[in-house]
Amino acid sequence: MITINLDIMLAKRKMSLTELSQAVGITMANLSILKNGKAKAVRFSTLAAICRVLDCQPGDLLAYQKDDQL
Repeated sequence: MITINLDIMLAKRKMSLTELSQAVGITMANLSILKNGKAKAVRFSTLAAICRVLDCQPGDLLAYQKDDQL
């Protein structure tokens, strides 16, 4: 299972979801789906834009967890 740590990175950067939405050009609804782990897929261009704005690596946002670690 892949988990999304967007809320952690937002807190570290002291940025709101609204600010990220405006900076990246992605709707609040789509960012919320991603943040809450409901997204089925994410485009590399979207991931790159989020990483650019948050000054982080994709591995800072995504983590793999085995089913027995849940």
